[in-house]
Amino acid sequence: MKKIKNILFIMADQLRWDYLSCYGHPHLKTPNIDKLARKGVRFDRAFVQSPVCGPSRASFYTGRTVFSHGSTWNRVPLPIGELTLGDYLRPLGVRTAVVGKTHMEPDPEGMARLGLNDSTEIGMVISQPGFDPYERDDGLHPNAVLKKRGSKLPYNDWLRQQGYDGENPWNDYANSAEGPDGELLSGWYLRNSYLPARIKEEHSETAYMTMRARDFIQETGEVPWLCHLSYIKPHWPYMAPAPYHNMYGPNTFKPIIRDSSEKINPHPVYNAFMEMEVSQTFSTAGVRETVLPAYMGMIKQIDDHLGNLFGWLEESGKADETMIVVTSDHGDYLGDHWLGEKELFHEVSVRVPLIIYDPRPEANKTRGKVVSELVEAIDLVPTFLAATGAPSADHRLEGLSLEPLIHGEFVENWRSAVFSEIDYSYYKARDILGVGNYDARGYMIRTNDWKYVYFRGFEPQLFNLNDDPNEFKDLGRDVDYEVTRQNMHAILLDRLTGRKNRIAQSDESLENARGKETSHGILIGKW
Repeated sequence: MKKIKNILFIMADQLRWDYLSCYGHPHLKTPNIDKLARKGVRFDRAFVQSPVCGPSRASFYTGRTVFSHGSTWNRVPLPIGELTLGDYLRPLGVRTAVVGKTHMEPDPEGMARLGLNDSTEIGMVISQPGFDPYERDDGLHPNAVLKKRGSKLPYNDWLRQQGYDGENPWNDYANSAEGPDGELLSGWYLRNSYLPARIKEEHSETAYMTMRARDFIQETGEVPWLCHLSYIKPHWPYMAPAPYHNMYGPNTFKPIIRDSSEKINPHPVYNAFMEMEVSQTFSTAGVRETVLPAYMGMIKQIDDHLGNLFGWLEESGKADETMIVVTSDHGDYLGDHWLGEKELFHEVSVRVPLIIYDPRPEANKTRGKVVSELVEAIDLVPTFLAATGAPSADHRLEGLSLEPLIHGEFVENWRSAVFSEIDYSYYKARDILGVGNYDARGYMIRTNDWKYVYFRGFEPQLFNLNDDPNEFKDLGRDVDYEVTRQNMHAILLDRLTGRKNRIAQSDESLENARGKETSHGILIGKW
């Protein structure tokens, strides 16, 4: 089988799985992503390892679950010994770069222990976990953060070249609107989300990152590459440039997914998240309606720019040698279930879009197919290794290669459940509950029919996905479902105890080491 030369790995931050037209949104049309789905495979049930940016991405990049790699939240470093995509592909001569967001933190203690710093080539790669930071930009640059960090932002330098003056055009133009008297109206405040950003569309973050991805591909030439085009939007601040800010009105909004019964004797952890400010705000009348036009507009803008990028790849002949992936790191509640942000395990938070286009003839039989198998974020690393011909790393990787599904091959004993987890130590919910930081943990196991959520120190949650697809009725305390809860808990325990931590020795090395004691003169139990 011919190997894939290039990979375009696209991620849109906080993009819900149901906010693309190929996933059924009735009004938000995304024809370019839809076209990619018709050329490739659309996975209908893809789930992230954690519904939070940092740990989710760390799992996408390592192929390992959050407990295994240890980066449990946004500012928790990925330990220096963890390998990422770049570490696996670089030995093949594949240039592996990020354009946009990774939300990954370096391991300063680990680097210091080994005498490394980011001024050297190896230190730079390790500090960016594994990626060449061609245009690294995590997209969170309010004035105080930018000043504290003391680092230059290339996007700001470029904006000043376009005529946007000031110390922080990212904040004052790309993510702010303008009031009737010329005053700045910050995009950080949700009440301003319906207004247009003070920036031309062609100078916005989405346009800029698409341009930089094209620059990287052009500069790399004929060298094999993986370009992680990681869009900052539609993550907050919810602010879109004209004309995308008001393309969508109330008649285009999906109905809200929430029910008053969810507030009656709710699960304590769920209740604590409902009490947080972001959830209280999104549960207030008019807030969701103010935010949705911007959220939907930013998705439409991404689709338009991807159309231009895909067209350029086809014109340049690179589309025939490039695997293209479109996905997200998690969803967005947007007021559903009386919540804001993400973090918990409802479908709108933990389920993501996943579309993969494989240009090889072996994928011809599945073009336009919708795959219903349960897949996870950790499946992408083994998929990329298989596609490029990289050596397998089964002793480390916890995911499954999707290549057989992409090529229409029969796969026996595919996984019957998907897994996700959350460390909520950093949230106000922990204070509301009065739990310690090692107890602020939650775990989800989801099968075709059931979703079981275990929060350490609390009773579980249970949802019947067939009878209750909107997850309104929590059966976690219903005596009639004790057997189901026990069965789901057993599946969860099996998954928790099946994670891989013997990462410094390959399976082949283990097998070669077995039974060699006697030949080496080590006699155990001999009379």
